[in-house]
Amino acid sequence: VQLQASGGGSVQAGGSLRLSCVVSGRTLSSLDMGWFRQAPGQDHEFVAGISRRGDSTYYREDVKGRFTISRDMARNTVNLHMNSLKPEDTAAYDCQVLTYFSDSAARWNEDENWGQGTQVTVSS
Repeated sequence: VQLQASGGGSVQAGGSLRLSCVVSGRTLSSLDMGWFRQAPGQDHEFVAGISRRGDSTYYREDVKGRFTISRDMARNTVNLHMNSLKPEDTAAYDCQVLTYFSDSAARWNEDENWGQGTQVTVSS
């Protein structure tokens, strides 16, 4: 599976961004997918996930109500809509296949190949 994230940028607090992750090699209907973020020197931090059937989502607590994960099946793309951005949301964002997903938990392989991600910078 090849993953390519894009859509990052620099915004002021309260602004919005939409990130996209194009998935190649497998169809989204066979993959549980997640969005992650990473600060320099840190492991990836789970942000949001969506099930392979698209009927279940799960978010980290501090983005609930602000971020929305969705899929575009025609483009085999997973999107992350981010509203009401805060300076603490600043990080490199990337997508990854989940090894386990439910509406209350997600697991992934940190040693999996990751893309370069897309930088999100929120200024106060």
